Parts: sequence; C-alpha cells; structure tokens
Amino acid sequence: QVQLVETGGGLVQPGGSLRLSCAASGSIFSIYGMGWYRQAPGKERELVASITSGGSTIYADAVKGRFTISRDNAKNTLYLQLTSLKSEDTAVYYCNRARGPVWVWGQGTQVTVSS
Repeated sequence: QVQLVETGGGLVQPGGSLRLSCAASGSIFSIYGMGWYRQAPGKERELVASITSGGSTIYADAVKGRFTISRDNAKNTLYLQLTSLKSEDTAVYYCNRARGPVWVWGQGTQVTVSS
C-alpha cells in the first residue's frame, strides 16, 4: 500500500502563492496518473488538478491558469504550485490517484487564504 504525505500548506494573503508537495512511498508512483484534491469545510472533496504518468495535465475551471501540477517520478513526489490565491481556495489539500481505486488518504495539508 502506498503512503502519501502532503506538506507545504499554510496561511497566505489573497493574491499570494504556495507550493504543495506530496511524497509517495513505493516505486509504483510513476506509473499512475495522480491528482490534487481539496475539501473545504462543509463541502465534498473535489479533484482540482491531475497529471498523467507522461505529464499531461488537466485542471478544474476554478483553478485553471492559477495552479500548476507537476511531478518528479525519480523522487516519487507530486507538486502543486498555487498562485493568485483567493479566499475560496481555503481547504485541506490532498493527493491521490486521479482515476481508479484511490490509495489510503494522507492527512492532507491545510491552505488558508485570508487577510
């Protein structure tokens, strides 16, 4: 079973930036499409960005042009660069497989956008 550890969250002002990281245990990380999800208080978890094993990306409309997903297969690490942050981006951010059965969820990393 793959273990996922998300880091990099924090408190940031509107318009600010953050870079999230997701470290995955095991060597199978590189063969799977991966995604970043977020869950705001009282809302369902949603997929905001995904990247295939080959590097093709898809973004939810709410984050398109502001977030950038990337991966380093040699380091078994997934990244999410967040820019032009808005208050509505406040959520706990998680990484996991983008399709198919998900792995056990990590603890997530809290992103709070507030002045």
